[in-house]
Amino acid sequence: MPTAPTTVPAQRRHAPYENWRPPVVGVSLLVPVGADCITVVDLRGMLMLPVGGLHDGQTPEEAGYRVLADPSGGLRLLRRVAVDWVQTRRRKVITHVMAAAPMTREAVTGLVYRDPRATVRVIPTLQFLDQWPTGRARLLVSLQALATGATACFEDGVVRTQVPSDLAA
Repeated sequence: MPTAPTTVPAQRRHAPYENWRPPVVGVSLLVPVGADCITVVDLRGMLMLPVGGLHDGQTPEEAGYRVLADPSGGLRLLRRVAVDWVQTRRRKVITHVMAAAPMTREAVTGLVYRDPRATVRVIPTLQFLDQWPTGRARLLVSLQALATGATACFEDGVVRTQVPSDLAA
């Protein structure tokens, strides 16, 4: 008696959707206050570094000045200390971390965040690291890069020594 041919179900392959949508590019500001504090924004109980978007034709420095407005003109962005990029399922997310010159607590009180619901605060760096576990590595490496004069690069969570040429701009 003949047997029916057995069919093996085709295995589904999950192909990555690499860069089929334009990347999301943003800027994050690292504003030290003294030797042991940093500037953060408090958005309804959620503490984070000040962040904003980078629009076409804009440099990370120009975008950084849009994130925190300073009527007194005391905010001076020094340089980019880190680039963090992650390939998500549908697009690449790139964050440039810009470091500012150290400010005083009094000068930080005059800063205005781009989102009016948030307040700008100064907290000890170690306290912020305890409350922000998802960004701990980025902040620590950014602080180290600021201290050493280097530029760090995160590629999918791994620290690299060289910034890829397509992210260097």
